[in-house]
Order: sequence, then C-alpha cells, then structure tokens
Amino acid sequence: MSDEILVNITPMETRVAVLENGATQDIHIERAVNRGIVGNIYAGKVVRVLPGMQAAFVDIGVERTGFIHVSDIVAAEARGREPENITEHLHEGKTIVVQVTRDPLGTKGARLTTALSVSTRYLVLMPQTDHVGVSQLIDEQQERERLQQVLADGVAAESMEGAGGFILRTAAEGVGSDEIVADLRFLKRLWAAVSRRIEAAAEPQLLYADLPLHLRTVRDLARASVGRILVDSSEGAATMAEFCREYMPQVSDLLEHYEGERPLFDLHGVEEEIQRALQRKVELKSGGYLIIDQTEAMTTIDVNTGSFVGRRNQAETILKTNLEAVGALSRQLRLRNLGGIIIVDFIDMADPEHRRQVHRSLEKAMQRDPARNQITGVSELGLVEMTRKRTRESLEHMLCEECPVCSGRGVLKTAETVCYEIFREIIRDARAYDNDKLMVLAAQPVVDRLLDEESANLADLEELVGKAISFRAEPSYNQEHFDIILL
Repeated sequence: MSDEILVNITPMETRVAVLENGATQDIHIERAVNRGIVGNIYAGKVVRVLPGMQAAFVDIGVERTGFIHVSDIVAAEARGREPENITEHLHEGKTIVVQVTRDPLGTKGARLTTALSVSTRYLVLMPQTDHVGVSQLIDEQQERERLQQVLADGVAAESMEGAGGFILRTAAEGVGSDEIVADLRFLKRLWAAVSRRIEAAAEPQLLYADLPLHLRTVRDLARASVGRILVDSSEGAATMAEFCREYMPQVSDLLEHYEGERPLFDLHGVEEEIQRALQRKVELKSGGYLIIDQTEAMTTIDVNTGSFVGRRNQAETILKTNLEAVGALSRQLRLRNLGGIIIVDFIDMADPEHRRQVHRSLEKAMQRDPARNQITGVSELGLVEMTRKRTRESLEHMLCEECPVCSGRGVLKTAETVCYEIFREIIRDARAYDNDKLMVLAAQPVVDRLLDEESANLADLEELVGKAISFRAEPSYNQEHFDIILL
C-alpha cells in the first residue's frame, strides 16, 4: 500500500496527516492566528547579550524575543573559527539578519541563526557558504555523484558561481537536470528579492516568510512513496495545483480534491488517532501498554506487560512486549512530535541478547523517523536514553493548555485532605478574629464529607473554637478551593 497525505483546510487552521500503510504517522497543524515561523528570515535588533551563556536575545518583531547562541553565529560569520566571546560579534543595539530554526516553545522564544538558507523542492541555497552536499537519505554513491555533477553543470549554466552553497534534498533523487535548473533559477530570483529587503531594512521586521503548510506539504512531504494527496478544500486544492504546475509538475498527478460528505480525517481514522495521541496511556495489541509523560525537561516512556502473560516463559513474554513497544513508541514520537531528551524504561530483561535485540529494533525503527535522532544506549539503570530534534510544538502543547483545576499537576487533593485544611484554617481564624459564627464555602464533595464522615470531628471543632459553623456548597468551586466567611 502506497503512502497517502491528507490535507484538511478550514479558514481557522490547516491540518496535514501522513499515512504509511494506512496508519497515521505524522500530524502537522498550522493555525491562522498562530502560524509557525520556522524558516522565516528577519531583520532583528540585539536587545541583550549574555556573555556567561555565550548567547543573546534578539528582537525580531514578534511577541517574544528570539535566542541565538554563539555557535549559530560562528557558522555564518566566523567560518568555523571558535570565538573567545560572543561580544566579538554582537552588542546591544546591533542590527543583524537572522533565520528561525525552531518555533517558540512554551515560554521560550524562537531559536535563531545567522546562517541563512532558502529552499525549493530539490535544493537548499546557503548564500553565506560554499559547501555543496547531498542528503544523507540518498544512499547510492553513484546517484550522489550524478546529482552533484548535475548541480555543478546547472550552476555554471545559470552563472551562479559564488552565489553560495547548496544541499541536494532527498526529493532530488532520480530527477533530471531540467528540474534542478528550474529550482536554481527560482532560488536566484528569490534570493535577489530577499537581498533587496535586507539592504532596505532599518528596524526589526519580516524579510522572508516560508510557504504556508499546505504548500510546504507538496514541497517537502510528497516523496516517491506517496501515491496520492487528498485535499478537502476546493480553494486549497486549486492553490496547490497552481503551485505544482509552476514548481513541481511531477507532483500534479498526485493531487485529488476530496468531495465526499464524510469529513476526510474521520474517513481515515485520523481524528481518533489525534485523540489517542493526547492520552497518557497507549494500549498495545498484546495487552501491554505504554505510559508517556511529557515534562518540561524530558519525555519518559514506561513499558508495562499489563494483561499479557504470554504462552512460554516470562523472559519470552517480556521480550515480545518490549519489541511490540518499540514499534508503538517510535510511531508515537512522530505522531505526538515529541523532542528533546527521551527516556524509555523497557521491562527489565535478564538476557543480554534480548537487550541487544530490543536496542537494535529501536535503532531500526527510528531510522524511518524524518526528525534527526540519536540513541545513546542502555544506561546503568537499564534505561534507554535518546534524543530527537525538536523543531515545533508537540501535539499536546499545540492542542491543550494547563488544567486550571490542578495547575498542571495532574492530581487533586482528596476531599479528606481539604476538610482537614479547612479545620486548620478555622482554628487560625477563630484565634485571630472576634466573631460568633463562621460559614465555609466549598465544593459539594467537600461539604458532603464535612457533614457526614467528619461530622464528629466537626462537633469537636465547634466546641474547641466556641463558634457556630455553617456550610454552603458552591458549584463553581473545584475540589481544592474553599473560603471561610466571618459572620
């Protein structure tokens, strides 16, 4: 079964799902009011330099200042020479041209670099270098050499010597010289326009914006394995078709306008996958399950056998569960777009060969992940440590917000705990104020417990403080919220 790309376009947001063998592997979401800015080029102004961190904050005209590290300046300006201090390059008030490499995440601003680049379907132009490279996903040496020769001939034909360095993208595999030359001409015109804006820029502002999600989809995701691209918007389909005719005619035949009555994402089960990807627990077919916890510092994945007891022995049961977990967790990392440090706690395996087998399976599964990742091996505690490049918000952070009841803790104090807090607060107030009565406002479960299980303790408390205590349930209060009113 060939891969499919589903594009759901509404005035509020654009959503893209990548299906491999009928299963959802990637979800991309871009909202009209909060478009991603990765790839955008800005004229920025340095607002603060932090020599201790070898970094600086740069105002690029968006809500939060961006962050740039000295290593991201070296790549563009120092040509590989490691500077002694970031102050060699930046000072407060300096105007610099930067490109966003990572969207703002949580409270963090965008990650920036001075190594600028612009992309087409087959090429990436890097005006400040002279490096020529080929995507590592193109394995065949003969094809790599052919592409480099085609590029060199195209650069000479278009008189683009000295224009900068190039990277031949994965999509360039197997394409001819006409397509490469067409991309070179486009990049030449595009960079000339960006250069004019750079020269005219006098304050923080946007100089170049990357394509919207539905057009980036055909540029970046329409690889050779894709059999069709379904689009449920007539206007969006027309825009994508026009873009393909001008820049990628070989993709035009893949586009299909979906006109069915049933929503596109419902038809292919994508809506259900999104809902499952927001849950903490992931069920495995064998009866085992994963527990995925996303925190500020890292993501932890715990593997459990659950109801799976196996047919042979315990070691084989554990091995089978861990191997099944490998496929599930590699898919969940892509689906949820989890990045940064990831710790996987597989079920303990006594057999060293079983551990090696699970580790090899994980490495093989992660090779299919388009995001750069690294698996560092098994730690002394039996945990598998890995990293995955984070370039945009995770699915959870994009679609959810912190719970206003528990403030993101994920747990609530029990009604019993809140009752005892109320008792302590009554004692404090009774000693501090001279009044005859108190009224407690609390959630219904708390009031019910005060008048039932805690009634004897309540009677003792009234005798202790010498004041009458009444209660009123407040429907708008959460279980932890209460107020004590002096009457």
